[in-house]
This record gives sequence, C-alpha cells and structure tokens, in this order.
Amino acid sequence: MLTVYELRSRISKLPRVSLGHFPTPIEFCPRLTEAVGGPRIFIKRDDCTGLAFGGNKTRQLEFTVGQGVHHEADVLIGGAGSQSNHCRQLSAAAAKLGLECRIAVVEDHKTEESKGNLLLDDLLGASVQTVDVPTQEELDVAKEQVASDVRSEGKNPFVVMKPENRPYGAMGYALAVAEMSEQMDALGERVDAIVGCSGSCTQPGMIFGNKVLGLGARVYGIAPIEWSYDIKDAFLGVLTRMVELLGVDLAFDREDVWNSPDYIGSEGYGYCSEAGNEALRLMATTEGVILDPIYTGKALSGLIDLAKKGELGSDETVVFLHTGGTPALFAYTEELLGKA
Repeated sequence: MLTVYELRSRISKLPRVSLGHFPTPIEFCPRLTEAVGGPRIFIKRDDCTGLAFGGNKTRQLEFTVGQGVHHEADVLIGGAGSQSNHCRQLSAAAAKLGLECRIAVVEDHKTEESKGNLLLDDLLGASVQTVDVPTQEELDVAKEQVASDVRSEGKNPFVVMKPENRPYGAMGYALAVAEMSEQMDALGERVDAIVGCSGSCTQPGMIFGNKVLGLGARVYGIAPIEWSYDIKDAFLGVLTRMVELLGVDLAFDREDVWNSPDYIGSEGYGYCSEAGNEALRLMATTEGVILDPIYTGKALSGLIDLAKKGELGSDETVVFLHTGGTPALFAYTEELLGKA
C-alpha cells in the first residue's frame, strides 16, 4: 500500500496536461438520504471539473491527452455515441490546448438535431462526422481512417479513445479516490462504499486507488452500456497495466470488480430508463443537483436499488460519484417529460 503522497508522486512521473478544477466538492445529501431511507449519502461533484460543463472525462483526459501531447500530436481523434460526454470534453481539451479535434460518432436516434453534446462539439470547434455502424465498438475502423486522412495532410494525429490508453485515463480516478479520502477524513467520515457509473476506466481507477491506499471501501460500478467482451477481464487488464506503470506490489482478481448492467434499461445504451429518470428527479427535488438520464440517473437508480436490497446498509456511508453529463439533458426533453 501507498500513502496519498506516494501515490501522487508516482503518478506525477506520467505525461499529463492540466485541464480541470480540482479538488471537486464533496457534499452530504441529507434529504436524499432521508428519501432513500439510508445509507448516508455523500456526493462527489465531478460535474464540477470545469471543462465545458465538466464531468469525469476531464480527469481521464489529463492523462490520455497528455500521452498525445507527449507524442507531439497536433490533431486529437475520438469517437463514441452521438451524445458522448467524452467527445464533448475531448473537443474542449483540444480547444484549450490549441489542437485540432476530429470526432466520429455513431449515427443514432440523437444525430438528427444538433442538441446537447452534439451542439457543444460544434461550438468547441471539433470536426464531427457520423458513421453508420451498429455499436461504438465498431468505430475503431472509422477512427483509424480519420487518422490516416490526417497523416495524408502532413499532420500528426493521436487517437485518444483506444484500449491501450485506458490505464493512463484510469490514473485520474486513482487520484480522485485519494482526493475523496482526504476530504472525507477532514469531515471525520469513513467511506464504506463508492457508487458510480463506469464502463471504461473510471471504475478501474477507483478500484486501484481504493486498494493501493488501503481504504477498504466497496466499489460499485453501474454500467451504462453492455460491451461484447467480458468487462471484468477488461478492467483487470487496465489494473494490471496500472500496477506495471507505477511499479507497485499489488495484485487484482475478479473479486475486486463489481460492475452491473442491470440498470441500463430495456432499450439499452443511449436511451432513458424509467428508474433512471425517477432517480434523476429525486436528486433534483431533494438536493437541487441535476443528473443526466443516460449515466448518472441510472447510477443513482442502482444505488437506490442496492440500498433497498440491503447491499448498502442503512447505517453505512456511501459516496455517489457524479460523473457529469448534464448537457445531454437537453437532447432528451421529450423522454424526461414523458412525451416520447
């Protein structure tokens, strides 16, 4: 195990750019806690990271874009769903650093109008193209084609959203756990569990930070999407690479990974769920905090369900990670008003 200082010191040796406002606030949610009936719920406000409406991707991009800058890239390339928070924050990172940004997004039910994150991608100066593929996993070919086009223009591209970059992105959430630990210590609180939305490198980073710092919290990941591959294997690959990069004596196994697709909803990724929308409204009406319908709303619905099942004890203290995503609200007006 490492101290917070030692963890930060080791991570500081990796390439990194400065993009966010840290530390983000952590707040007790008394009215939400009462409405749920326990556990005691705190919220870690990573919607306040400051980069184009904020979100969890800012912490990740400090390291993944850091890799691109380290390789002297002048064009950053990404790709995901049309309302991708990653694409929005990547566009903002490129703008902040004076780099060009090109994005390939899946042609889906939200590409017809420039609303939400799609509008912000445009305002931030990114070049966006839609690709007719069934899933995000099949965007890799399109992203590599964009990279090839960029090279033919005499420029140096860097594809940010690639599996080999995930261990670097996860470093941002190892640091987030260190930050969370210090904040909760200052409040005289012990963290029994952390709940957040993750399908890529946010949760592996939290698992790593939790274990390397010896916090002993349970880390629950609420999946926003189902991949074709085994998520536990993917997370363990990220964690193993983090161990190598930081040179720590640490091992992980499948028991370290709890990630559930049970709260995505019947229509799948990119669509609202009834429970997620209800949780979103509950957070808004009890705490005045706005979530989004695709990621954080569903994550909170997972927390509520875990509390009802007794997986999260009524006397325990839980930190709910707000991973951002609020601009997507404005692309889901009809669904949130029950008119879809």
